[in-house]
Amino acid sequence: MDVSILIVSYNTCRLTLDCLDSVFASKTGYQYEVIVIDNQSSDDSVQAIGDKYPEITLITNDENTGFATANNQGMEAAQGRYILLLNSDTVIQDDTLQTMIEFMDNNENVGASGCKVILPDGSLDKACKRGFPTPSASFYYAFGFSKFFPDHPKFNQYQLGHLDADEAYEVDCLVGAFMLVRRETIDQIGGLDETFFMYGEDIDWCYRMKQAGWGIYYYPQTCIVHLKGGSARLRPKKVIYEFHRAMWVFYRKHYSKQYNLFTSTAVYLGIGVKLGAAMIKRQVMLARPKPKLEPARTKPASSEVKA
Repeated sequence: MDVSILIVSYNTCRLTLDCLDSVFASKTGYQYEVIVIDNQSSDDSVQAIGDKYPEITLITNDENTGFATANNQGMEAAQGRYILLLNSDTVIQDDTLQTMIEFMDNNENVGASGCKVILPDGSLDKACKRGFPTPSASFYYAFGFSKFFPDHPKFNQYQLGHLDADEAYEVDCLVGAFMLVRRETIDQIGGLDETFFMYGEDIDWCYRMKQAGWGIYYYPQTCIVHLKGGSARLRPKKVIYEFHRAMWVFYRKHYSKQYNLFTSTAVYLGIGVKLGAAMIKRQVMLARPKPKLEPARTKPASSEVKA
């Protein structure tokens, strides 16, 4: 088996089926298996996925275990020499598997690789090629320096906006929506850290790969489409909380001993303020009245009637 494709499903029946459709439409000479891990979906995901694709391995959980734990379950069942983390809200291209596995086969020092990730509007999902979120990188990103100075490496340490998205190069970390990982790398460093629930585990995994001496590459010779929600989408409180908790967990795990008390205090305070602001914004959006739809006009207003 060349690659084991892991897809975590949680109430995303239609999206997951579309993702599976794109996988099985792949044009590749490599052998692959698909493992779907369902985190107690309340929709008809399990039934629909099992009916349409009985050949896949379908793992059903009695609770929502989170992204990291579910993928680790998939890895235990996987037989491939590569493991592909693939979000349920993605669509791959015909050549994606072929292109990315060929790249990994030709670069044995690479522990993980990712392709170009495109959003539905055609723009780049900037999370597909990133630097590590050091205090300075996070500061420049949070306060908009990267937007004001898009071509300056110092102010673009996190999203690497100064680098050409159509060129291949080594990066610090990829996005868990599409990450192709070598089996030997996983055997050496272990699976995803289950302390993370649904954010940050991809950055942590890449950090550990780098520490172990593996290369991580962004390879944009193929792409996928990431159909994630827009910025106006109202996120549940738990999602907002887990997003910010992941920042705290990552910093405490990897950076707290590298920086002095002042820096660490500023980081933790910044995370807390950002969490509070996100929660307030959510409440404001909830309280905002929904726009009323005006009835369709069947006749022009008198002022619009021309003599």
